[in-house]
Amino acid sequence: MAAVIYSLCAITGALCAWLLIRAYLRTRSRLLLWSSICFGGLALNNMALWADKLIFPTTDLSVLRISIGLLATLILLYGLIWEER
Repeated sequence: MAAVIYSLCAITGALCAWLLIRAYLRTRSRLLLWSSICFGGLALNNMALWADKLIFPTTDLSVLRISIGLLATLILLYGLIWEER
């Protein structure tokens, strides 16, 4: 059951990133770009969680997962604060 949930979370994040990048390509709104990069990072974070819990259960990949999530969030934060139109 955990594999299904981890997979659905990763797919949802990747789908959101794809939809945001499509919207960015149509409108060229910078906030959509930063949001799509953030959701791509969050999807990658969920894939790392999937690998951590299911493929490598004896190896601790929590530092990698936390780093990916933090980087994705910081990218969105940069886009929210320092990008101005």
